[in-house]
Amino acid sequence: MVVALNAIYRDVRYILPFLVQFWMFASPVAYPSSLVPSKWQWLYSLNPMAGVIEGFRWSLAGKGNPPGYLTLISAGIVVVILVTGTAYFQKMEMTVADVV
Repeated sequence: MVVALNAIYRDVRYILPFLVQFWMFASPVAYPSSLVPSKWQWLYSLNPMAGVIEGFRWSLAGKGNPPGYLTLISAGIVVVILVTGTAYFQKMEMTVADVV
């Protein structure tokens, strides 16, 4: 999807590193999910890496409950991104070939 957007809109390649860096800070690498207030947990669970990182942290530390719902939500978000990205790329494939 990013390739198709980059072929049409040349500014995507400048915006993407900023978004990846922001996403890194939004992922729970340096802090546990218990620090996120309960009213923001739903937004926190939309980050596809949150379930992966919390599951890795749980498997290493072995404390608390496994992040079941968080992992399921992460997997669902990844599937949605994969399906929409593939559909968008297939839709734009001929246009991108003409532009490039």
